[in-house]
Amino acid sequence: MPDSAPTPGRNGRRERVRIYQLLPRLFGNTTETRKLHGTIEENGVGKFADLHARALASFRVFGCTHLWLTGVLRHATATDYSPIGLPADDPDLLKGLAGSPYAIKDYFDVSPDLAVVPARRLDEFHALLARMRTAHLGAIIDFVPNHVARSYRSVVRPDLNFGARDGRAHFFDPRNNFFWLQRNSPGGGPPLRLPTVGAAGEFLSPTCRALGRGDGRYDGELESGRVTGNNAVTWSPTIHDWYETVKLNYGYDFTTGTRAYPHPARPDLPIPDTWWKMDAVLAYWQEFGIAGFRCDMAHMVPPEFWNWAIARARSRQPHVLFLGEAYDNDPMKVGTGPVMEDLLKAGFDAVYDDPSYKNLKGLYDGPRWANDLDGGGNASLFHRSLRYAENHDEVRLAGENQWGGVGMNVGRAAAGILFGMGRGPVLLYSGQEVGEPASGAEGFGGDDARTTIFDYWSMPEFTKWFNSGACDGGRLSPAQRDLRAFYGRLMRLVGEPAFRDGEFLALNSFNRGNPDFGRLPGEPASGHWLYAFLRREPERGQTFLVIANLHPTLTLRNVRVALPPEAATWLAAGQSLAERLGPGPARDLRVTSEGVTLAGIPPLTPLYFEALSPSS
Repeated sequence: MPDSAPTPGRNGRRERVRIYQLLPRLFGNTTETRKLHGTIEENGVGKFADLHARALASFRVFGCTHLWLTGVLRHATATDYSPIGLPADDPDLLKGLAGSPYAIKDYFDVSPDLAVVPARRLDEFHALLARMRTAHLGAIIDFVPNHVARSYRSVVRPDLNFGARDGRAHFFDPRNNFFWLQRNSPGGGPPLRLPTVGAAGEFLSPTCRALGRGDGRYDGELESGRVTGNNAVTWSPTIHDWYETVKLNYGYDFTTGTRAYPHPARPDLPIPDTWWKMDAVLAYWQEFGIAGFRCDMAHMVPPEFWNWAIARARSRQPHVLFLGEAYDNDPMKVGTGPVMEDLLKAGFDAVYDDPSYKNLKGLYDGPRWANDLDGGGNASLFHRSLRYAENHDEVRLAGENQWGGVGMNVGRAAAGILFGMGRGPVLLYSGQEVGEPASGAEGFGGDDARTTIFDYWSMPEFTKWFNSGACDGGRLSPAQRDLRAFYGRLMRLVGEPAFRDGEFLALNSFNRGNPDFGRLPGEPASGHWLYAFLRREPERGQTFLVIANLHPTLTLRNVRVALPPEAATWLAAGQSLAERLGPGPARDLRVTSEGVTLAGIPPLTPLYFEALSPSS
């Protein structure tokens, strides 16, 4: 995997990538009089300037190597910036008053919301990136290649706007940037009918309802129409479609599987126009100083494009990081076979580990077991997976009735396992470390246990850490301070050689028949609530035994972890182990011929035991 962290680690090696995801819109917003569907004036908004030197320094102390700055690119919004030539968007095209960060309106611009002086927004973003370099933090931004806002129009690079080079007479042509609806396309158009207003004129869109405006039409598509970002070929998309966006055309006809771009069977085909324009987007931000890209819905774009684009990006910047949001079970993926391996072969550093996330969440929501983590994904992807317990698309760990209703401390067990499993990047989502619950409705998304990405809002618990810019946690409860300290220890620890470069050995399958491996009365096998594995970096010999009690309330007593024969070269009988993750004095253990025995493991507790050398 290409090196991609901003600074070298010990012995000149690159650091393991450890990412903190944040929305600048939310991060620095300390407004606490939050109004449902509030405007920017009513609810406030965070700024680039809120990521000041003190805040950035805290991330490095916390063990982070990169910040994923979500929602930076200029997107459709209800906020009017007409004095600088950026009027508000049609309410029918909006999801939330702030707008979806994934309805990009200009790939080459940043959101004016995030600037103290909106007209100087790119200068203020430049200044933030300079502060991040001083703090030794790499900047990751979203690259959203599959779709754009219906109202897309670049003011920074108008020469690279999208359109139809041969007119709109064809649904699919590789020379076009969009898929154009035809007169016989489903949905009874033209015009395009948006699902924002009902037959009786009632507002169906929460955003239209909040603004009191909308007619279910978009002036740009009264005579023509384009396919939605989620491949809906219809003049009448539903409220569940990505109706606010339009799909870009990479020379792949998703309705027939036709590939009209260079591929192994036809390397002579010309490169589609969209490819060149998206390469220009990547080059622009690389020149700006961006260290990496989180690529939205990467499986909806042909792997051949990624192979071409990533190679060009790495010719400009060898260590640029590419992270793919991808899901093999998504029917919208390109092709019919597995896509994850294709994306890694195309050059991605890592792809999302959705299976492990779902298996672990399913342990609390039922009916999964910890044992299922050993079969949650493809072995070839194991060390090139991006692991997370929260992100902006997923529910909050501390959300009401989420993760079995356990509360914020479930994140200790979840992250303690996920972050230690492989060599790939790990992701901590802003607010996770203080138990942000995302309780109640905020705006467009309703009460969905997710922190809104659509609205002007602030995070009630996170603002206690931000503490009016002091970034010192001054208003956190003792339990929140303890949780945040745990995440800091974990983020730093998983950057050590055994986790950065080491191999992985699962222990649950060997212990299924071991009645002392956390088995509860009435269970037919072991491995329901206990998970264990080894990590070892052979060059230095650093070895860790990781054991986690995932049970929400029970201490597991007299736990014995039996070691398989192949572990003999990793841990030897008589070797001492010292626990490194806990806040208190190290808890020492000794390896015996029977394995490793612990008197008790408290609920929701991961333990990281490092093997000590004989001289230790």
